[in-house]
Amino acid sequence: MSSPRTASARTPARRRRPEWAGRNYTLLTSAAVVTNLGSHGALIAAAYAVIEAGGSTGDVGLVAAARTLPLVLFLLIGGAIADRLPRHRVMVAANALNCLSQAAFAVLVLSGEPQLWQMMLLTALCGTGTAFFNPAAEGMLLATVSGEHANRAFALFRMAMNGAGIGGAALGGAMIAAVGPGWVLAVDAAAFAVAGALRAFLHVAPTTGRAPGGGMLADLREGWVEVRTRPWLWSIVLQFSVVMAVVGAAEAVYGPLIARERLGGAAPWGLALACFGVGTIGGAVLMMRWKPRRLLLTGTLCVFPLALPSAGLAVPLPVWGLCAVMLVSGVAIEVFGVNWMTTLHQEIPEDKFSRVSAYDWFGSLSMLPLATALAGPAESAFGRTPSLWGCAALVVLATALVLVIPDVRHLTRREHVESGPGSNRPAGDPAGPGGRHQPESSPAGV
Repeated sequence: MSSPRTASARTPARRRRPEWAGRNYTLLTSAAVVTNLGSHGALIAAAYAVIEAGGSTGDVGLVAAARTLPLVLFLLIGGAIADRLPRHRVMVAANALNCLSQAAFAVLVLSGEPQLWQMMLLTALCGTGTAFFNPAAEGMLLATVSGEHANRAFALFRMAMNGAGIGGAALGGAMIAAVGPGWVLAVDAAAFAVAGALRAFLHVAPTTGRAPGGGMLADLREGWVEVRTRPWLWSIVLQFSVVMAVVGAAEAVYGPLIARERLGGAAPWGLALACFGVGTIGGAVLMMRWKPRRLLLTGTLCVFPLALPSAGLAVPLPVWGLCAVMLVSGVAIEVFGVNWMTTLHQEIPEDKFSRVSAYDWFGSLSMLPLATALAGPAESAFGRTPSLWGCAALVVLATALVLVIPDVRHLTRREHVESGPGSNRPAGDPAGPGGRHQPESSPAGV
């Protein structure tokens, strides 16, 4: 029989993951890696499927808008459902819809000449699945992590997810050049099937702290109260409605076209996107160790570099220069992203995670369909280069305006936060954590 000393020595050897990385966290991270391996290449493949079918700049924009429009329309419903039903079931159902829509898109591209309306319909179905998936997934992740380890857990999750994005973007670009976009879409469909199977094994307890009664509209009103009573929350959501719109238009519409005309095709553009992924990994590694005291001030300052890719495409920079600015912007957005997730985990009650996440996604993506649809007309009216410079300028302006909000400049980290913080704190309490009267004695971080 083993002695206590021997058994004690064996225990650390058997543990292959950190103590705070439980079963659900590990499954969520593994599934996110699989999904991102497929989806990053599929985004490039969708654009090139339109181009190879004879589509114009406007057609690429319309297909991109078809993906984001239902995403915006159904996000709030998805958030309310994810706070009512077991979140993992919502995630699995959404993955199934994404799998079927991407598989049909792949068959369509591989079998002949796809029509624009067919590609728009299938990408719209994929966007619908994403609308239900995103609030459930973010709420699930926030509820899985304890406050003490939130900074490291979010950074590690995002590092794994973005690391998969690097491989997905690079592999996707190479596959498009070698065998065409249809096979990349088929790989994405398979990735959704595998990720959905992993998420089916998540253990989800019923959400606690919900008042009995009330319907979906009441749930949405509760979520809205959480948003509107927090100036730091609604101001940054408004900021990202502009930032994501113009960055999305620049990178989803203009980027592939400039790559084809000036950089050598899909493979260099995939490399540039992979460099963005490398930057996000660097940012995640940084955030596993760095805990800046002022969460949102640090994060917001790091949004300014998101103007660099649009400016780089406007010049246009050579491939190495574009890769450099994508790398920098990747580091910057990861610093923001981990700070933002930590802030939500610290300030929002657990039973409202998905609804607040839905309002966050809804506001942030609300202008993206319009921006991508107008990218072609803007190019015709102003020219591609002035349009890209306009995208860069709007990122800088929107970010500068957010810094006017006192809560954005002063919200600080609390060291000890339980999962589902704030459940006993009235929404919008001005003296509560994150309010402008919050003491700044504890180190903040993301």
